Amino acid sequence: MSSAEDRLDVIETCTRMLWYVDLRQWDALPAVLAEKVALDYTSLFGGEPAVRAREQVIADWSAGLGHLEATQHLIGNQLADVRGDEAVVTAHFQATHVLPVPHGSPTWTLGGRYRFELARTTRPEAAGWHITGLVMTALWADGNQQIMTAPDSPKETT
Repeated sequence: MSSAEDRLDVIETCTRMLWYVDLRQWDALPAVLAEKVALDYTSLFGGEPAVRAREQVIADWSAGLGHLEATQHLIGNQLADVRGDEAVVTAHFQATHVLPVPHGSPTWTLGGRYRFELARTTRPEAAGWHITGLVMTALWADGNQQIMTAPDSPKETT
């Protein structure tokens, strides 16, 4: 049985990740991401899941989202399952992406589910919960997905 404090901590870690992305606080993301992160965006982009170094994840997110005027990632209905030093958080999400363009809608909104995997680190320099995996399952989208295309941007986004 996990403690209420552990469940709140893992949910907050996931929320902070999305908060940092929306505020473009790329330098804050290492506090919530593990050294290696398994990413799965196959429901939206196809392909295969990938394991990436934290620095590459941050660089990809910065390149894929940094050209937008704004993003807002909302999560709700979080369920946290903590077992010792590992945890899984599942949540519904709605992610709105904004970029005024001359033609078409300035927004693209995506909805679905996230599955975060986390591990607790006890090393003094990096103590706390860190996200080791993220599966994004897209269930619906509305608006202009073309605003997501930036020059030389990778496909992976949060």
